[in-house]
Amino acid sequence: QVQLVESGGGLVQAGDSLRLSCAASGRTFSNYAVGWFRQAPGKEREFVAAISRSGSNTYYADSAKGRFASSRDNAKNLVYLQMNSLKPEDTAVYYCAADSHSAWGSITIRAPSYDYWGQGTQVTVSS
Repeated sequence: QVQLVESGGGLVQAGDSLRLSCAASGRTFSNYAVGWFRQAPGKEREFVAAISRSGSNTYYADSAKGRFASSRDNAKNLVYLQMNSLKPEDTAVYYCAADSHSAWGSITIRAPSYDYWGQGTQVTVSS
C-alpha cells in the first residue's frame, strides 16, 4: 500500500502560480503512476493531469494544457503539480492518486483506475 498526502494549496489571485506536492510513503513510489484530480463544489471530480512511473510520460486535461505541469522525484517520493496562470475556475480541492496497476510508461485518466488517494488540498483562486 501507499499513503499519499497533498500539500501546497492556498488562496491566490488570478494569474498567480502554485506548486502542489504529493508525498508518498509505504511502498516503492516508482511502482505507481500518479494522477491529479480536482473537485469543485457541486461538480464531479475531474481529471487534471497524470504522470507515469518514471515521469517520462505526462498527460493533461484540456483545461490544464499549457498552464500545468506534473513532475516527480522518485528518490524523494514526491510528485508535483506546477500550476501557472491560475484562473478562478481552477478553484477546487485537488487530489493526487496512485495507480498500482500501471505498466511502465502508462497512464490513465480514469479515476477508478487509481487505488490510493490523498486527502486533498484546497486551491482557491480569486479574481
